[in-house]
Amino acid sequence: MANTPSAKKAARKIERRTEINRNRRSRVRTFLRKVEEAILTGDKDAAQAALKAAEPEMMRAASKGVYHKNTASRKISRLAHRVKAVGAA
Repeated sequence: MANTPSAKKAARKIERRTEINRNRRSRVRTFLRKVEEAILTGDKDAAQAALKAAEPEMMRAASKGVYHKNTASRKISRLAHRVKAVGAA
């Protein structure tokens, strides 16, 4: 348990940031789920549209520190390859 005033303040800040980060992470997951669903249905146009919406959301989360920049880039790259393969399959 925090004893000093600075530790108490830090605990309050962490609690606020955790809530914000949880919401951001949830939002990103929703966008990624929409891309996954579009890929599974085989609808290339919907998959491309979903990816186009998910990409800035993912990078925004990376810039805010929710995800590492390389992790976000890797996920977007892999999704883009899968979306590209939807029409070919």
